[in-house]
Amino acid sequence: MVLQAERSVAVIGAALDLGQGRRGVDMGPSAIRYAGLDLRIEALGSRCLDWGNVEAAVQEAVEEQDVRVRYLRQVKETCARIAERVVEAVRVDATPLVLGGDHSVALGTLGGLARAHGAGGVVWIDAHADLNTPDTSPSGNVHGMVLAAALGLGGDAFRSDAWPMPSLDPSRVALVGLRSLDPGERDALRRLGLRVFTMSDIDRIGIERAIRESLAHVAGPGFVHVSLDMDVIDPTVAPGVGTPVRGGLSYREAHLAMELVAESGLSCSLEVVEVNPILDRANETAALAVELVASALGASIL
Repeated sequence: MVLQAERSVAVIGAALDLGQGRRGVDMGPSAIRYAGLDLRIEALGSRCLDWGNVEAAVQEAVEEQDVRVRYLRQVKETCARIAERVVEAVRVDATPLVLGGDHSVALGTLGGLARAHGAGGVVWIDAHADLNTPDTSPSGNVHGMVLAAALGLGGDAFRSDAWPMPSLDPSRVALVGLRSLDPGERDALRRLGLRVFTMSDIDRIGIERAIRESLAHVAGPGFVHVSLDMDVIDPTVAPGVGTPVRGGLSYREAHLAMELVAESGLSCSLEVVEVNPILDRANETAALAVELVASALGASIL
């Protein structure tokens, strides 16, 4: 994703927190913007097109209809709006940059990319696999099912006129940074044969090899998307996330991962999710998100 001069980046906010059980990530897009996202993008010689936030329901104003897939109707409505914005960004030759919100927003991002390009690949950088289904999820939270849904494994409940299903080619999915899995997700990973780099793998081979091999695995027609959940980073570095898990990426590992994304030139879109300002310290997780976006868009030390 190395940007040329005057390349445009379309910022699409999704202030959605219905896909998970801890309040606060709906303020993530505002926190990231407050941390200077637009100035950082423009400093790279690119235009920042901030298209604001899509409309999203709030928990107090909606009724939960199915505890197996909590607030799915409202999540899908928001994701349909995200998909429309992503399609528009592709139409005007801008790089879509989606700001969550919880990770359920990826249903709209991937759906919009698939509408615009056909099924593609994703590097899913996350402490969690997000491969539960309504039958395996212990919580019913959609953010833990979103990758399974994009692969067409979540059932008809996830279908929508706003996106094709599946949105992803299952042979072009790589997960990086995993360290917290539910039993159903372990079964799915074994069954599906997705490319997986757990934190134990990264300890052994290093983040550089993990990211390079992931990018090579997902390369191909359609699109290549990078979905960055900030909880992949160790909570000592990124405390402001909804579901922190100790033992994550270091500050420099996270930056190197994004620098390698830029160096590859493969990714056509980026997503940053799960920043929770309520749990943060002086907005440092949002500030780190801005730094990582810049690295993914081509920022370098020299």
